[in-house]
Amino acid sequence: MSALRLEVFDIAAAADGSVQPLVEAAAVEEAKVASFEQGYSAGWDDAVAAQQGDQGRIRADLARNLQSLSFTFQDARSHVLQSIKPLILEMVNRLLPEVARESLAPTVLEAVMPMAEELADAPLILVLNPAVRGQIEDLVTQATGLPMVIEEEPTMPDGQVYIRFGSSETKVDLGQVTTDIAIAVRAFFNLNT
Repeated sequence: MSALRLEVFDIAAAADGSVQPLVEAAAVEEAKVASFEQGYSAGWDDAVAAQQGDQGRIRADLARNLQSLSFTFQDARSHVLQSIKPLILEMVNRLLPEVARESLAPTVLEAVMPMAEELADAPLILVLNPAVRGQIEDLVTQATGLPMVIEEEPTMPDGQVYIRFGSSETKVDLGQVTTDIAIAVRAFFNLNT
């Protein structure tokens, strides 16, 4: 039995009987280079497209996560504000009036001092509620040494004092300040809920 012999297709028999290649070696090399370049270019295009797709997915995921985080932050902020609202309102309703009462005399003194420097000889007239007379009278007398006339007006609120000095008059109204602060705090919580 003879060995099996396969036909070679890249060579052809010439008319003189010699064997010649069907395709020139240079043409084969050019085809290989062109094929490589085409494959390289296709691979590069695929890589660029894949990278752009990945970047698009990453951007979309990031945007979705940031939006979710924003909602989470707003929910947490709202929850914290709702949790502290009763405490803050209670502080405003209970502590602020007490603090205002305690700071009435120093506030009156602060308003009196600039007036006292201008009109040192005129008597100081204070119109106030009888309940706060003691603390205001003592502090103003000690601090200024001015002649003072106190007019009691029982219909005035505790946190309100009129100061008359010569032709000028100043009103100290800590009750209104307290009310304004309470309104501002309530408005803050109504705005943020």
